[in-house]
Amino acid sequence: MKKFKKNSIINIVTIFIVTMFFSCESDIQKVNKLSKTSFVPTGEADSLNLKYTDSGKIKSILVSEKMLDYSNIRNPFTEFPKGIHVTLFDKKEQTTTIVSKYAISYKNTSIIDLQGDVTITSHDGQKLETSQLYFDQKNEWFFTEKQFKFTDTKGGFLEGPGVDFSKDFKIFNMQRSSGLVNSVEN
Repeated sequence: MKKFKKNSIINIVTIFIVTMFFSCESDIQKVNKLSKTSFVPTGEADSLNLKYTDSGKIKSILVSEKMLDYSNIRNPFTEFPKGIHVTLFDKKEQTTTIVSKYAISYKNTSIIDLQGDVTITSHDGQKLETSQLYFDQKNEWFFTEKQFKFTDTKGGFLEGPGVDFSKDFKIFNMQRSSGLVNSVEN
């Protein structure tokens, strides 16, 4: 009779421990699900064609197949998962175009991250190509640590890792570069 009681107690304790184990695992899974952050956009747009104007003049045109707005989170951003095509107009109404396969704009820092075959072409034919480029909207300044190639209007070029430059290409700083620069004859 003692042996039967001992086995019964062991079985009851085993069942209790197994039940507790599975019960805790279920609770842990629930806690993990609750702690995961899900990004759900507050706004979504397809076939976007946005014109920014100032004093009745068009300053820029943004075209994108898809825009996702995440302005409801602590560090809000706007994502363009299918790329962008931006046309900028200067004071003389000359254009500069910016094209990339992906872009994300961070509201708090005013930094735009352009990725995937990024190309900037100025009105006079100057062209910069790279795989990733950042744009500081407050300072109107571009920069990257990635490989770049800059081609001027006469067919000369510079390439290398890392560059930063002003929006109008007038100030151009390179880390290390090589290339062919054509001389200008008067």
